[in-house]
Amino acid sequence: MAGVGPRLRRIRKEREVTLTALSEATGISVSTLSRLESGLRRPSLELLLPIARAHQVPLDELVGSRRPDDPRVKAKPVQRGGRTFWPLTRQPGGLQAFKVVEPRRDQEPDLRTHEGYEWLYVLAGRLRLVLGEHDVVLAAGEAAEFDTRVPHWFGSTGEGPVEFLSLFGPQGERMHVRTRPAARDRLD
Repeated sequence: MAGVGPRLRRIRKEREVTLTALSEATGISVSTLSRLESGLRRPSLELLLPIARAHQVPLDELVGSRRPDDPRVKAKPVQRGGRTFWPLTRQPGGLQAFKVVEPRRDQEPDLRTHEGYEWLYVLAGRLRLVLGEHDVVLAAGEAAEFDTRVPHWFGSTGEGPVEFLSLFGPQGERMHVRTRPAARDRLD
């Protein structure tokens, strides 16, 4: 509650409202408003509600209990199987996104299968993808998507490190990318 007074003053000044005008709008005396802003009067719900209404702001904005969500994902890298993963999604379950860095290394593909659907996009380097009978190399800017029930493996080509994005849907969610509107979306 210590920051309420300065917040009240800042909001009032931003709106270019005088203490007298705010007093008239709220029915709270100028001296009480002044003491609230200077921290000499403890804010109460009975005082803050009319002020919030007068400024047309949520009560949370006055008391500072609501902090704007920081849109940055503060992911901590995880090392697994020689790779470094940065989770890019916050919520567990459903579609998951990761930035992955695979060091340069020669290794024999060890094909696996599991439920889900995967989408890969190469940021830098070259990524080897073995998918069933296919053995392909993806360069920077290339993408691949596949059902993970098909035997698969992906990793470094052995030429250098590779950075890629991985989107994985454990229940088989797929990425839907359209290059043009579907027939029902077009305006003819």
